[in-house]
Parts: sequence; structure tokens; C-alpha cells
Amino acid sequence: MKIRPGVEVASLTDVGCQRENNEDSYAYWESEDDREFERLGRLVVVADGMGGVEGGQFASRIAVESVQHAYASSRESDPQQRLLAAFQLAHAQVQEKARQDPALRGMGTTLTAFALVGHHLFYAHVGDSRLYLLRAGKLQALTHDHSLVARLVENGVVSAQDAESHPQKHVLTAAVGVSDEIQPDHPAEPVNIQACDVLMACSDGLWGQMSEQEMAEILASQEPAEACRSLVEVAKDHGGPDNITLQIVCVN
Repeated sequence: MKIRPGVEVASLTDVGCQRENNEDSYAYWESEDDREFERLGRLVVVADGMGGVEGGQFASRIAVESVQHAYASSRESDPQQRLLAAFQLAHAQVQEKARQDPALRGMGTTLTAFALVGHHLFYAHVGDSRLYLLRAGKLQALTHDHSLVARLVENGVVSAQDAESHPQKHVLTAAVGVSDEIQPDHPAEPVNIQACDVLMACSDGLWGQMSEQEMAEILASQEPAEACRSLVEVAKDHGGPDNITLQIVCVN
């Protein structure tokens, strides 16, 4: 696929050190039509499936493909509304596939997607994959984990520091395809993006294995493709217990 000037994009997925199958999925999309591109920009999607090997792979792939197709073909004029509608379709399609095949019952997936339209960032998110923004050397998570430990931190039961090593830090409170309905997180207003900003969408196989400082240093000092390889390497050096997937978009 042709990536138009204005950004550098790199993606990488790795099975990690302890899993036999990769249950993560990802996609990058921009319309080939220039007028459509002006309206819809660039779309990045990352999903981390669960529910047994087959279930996890199916759920993440269905979700990513659904979001890409729905975002590209929606009649909604607002990119944020397009994303939210795409998430609802992905949720319905994962559930429908599970209904059709009893072996896939209970499957689900995290889902994090963003659209970069001009200098405006729109995003939607369910689960504990994350979207980060690196600006002037500082790394900020734009998404909020839908996890048991994130809820405990919010309620003051667990400190943010203890949350990092909490045994239940990967227990989700929301996922696509699992509950009756989903309520994706999204920004009230689009985020203004500046030159030299770096965006990274990733699964917990990456962020769960290193500090934000480690991630920030690599993202700030390396080109996207090199940064992808370095980040995966560090996650694996730290044990790599899960699949690792990331997409980096550097704004020129």
C-alpha cells in the first residue's frame, strides 16, 4: 500500500517467547482516492485476542477487518462517529462468529484504533491495548485500560506503582465480543497533533514488559521501523510472555 507523505509508519508483530500462536492482529489503511483521503485520513488498528488459540486469533482478525471496512465505507461524516460505529459493528461480528461456531464461544478481543485526519487525531478503545503520544520527549497514554487493576487504582485500593506488578493486571473488565454491549472510550474533542509527534498503538505484550521511560527513550531516538524492532527486542529480553504488536506513526 502507498503511504502518502507527511508521516513515517512502521508496524511489527511477534509471537513473543512463551506463546505458540500469535493472537494479535493489526492494520494500517488510507484510501487510494485523494478526496476520500482528505476526509478520512489514515487509520491504525491493533487488537489482542483471547479465548483459546483459535478464538483469540479469530476475534482479533474479525475485529480489525470489521473496523477497517466499516470506517472506510460508513456514511457518517465525522471521523469520530465513524470509528465508534465501526467498533459496534466489530463487536456484533465477533459475537455472530461465536454464535455460529460453538468452539469459539467466549472469544473476545481488545481493540484500539485511531484516525489521523490532517492534524486531528480521533480514537476509540476497548480493553488494555494502548495508544500513546510522544511529544517533546514525554510519553503519555491517551487510552485508559479497561482492567481490574486500573479500576483498583482509580478507587485508591492499589497504588499506580503496585499496579505494575499486580498478579491480576491483565484481567479485563471490557472486551469486544464478550459482553452484551460495549462502550468504547473516545476523546470529547479531537486531539491536535503537532509536527514531530509520535503515535504508538500497541498490545499489552509490549507495554506490560517495560517502563514508559524505556519506551519513550526508544521512540524519541529511533526511526519508526528501527524503534519497532528495538521495542520488541526489549519486551522479549524482559521475558516476552505474550504476543507483542505495535504500530508507530511519526508525524513529519
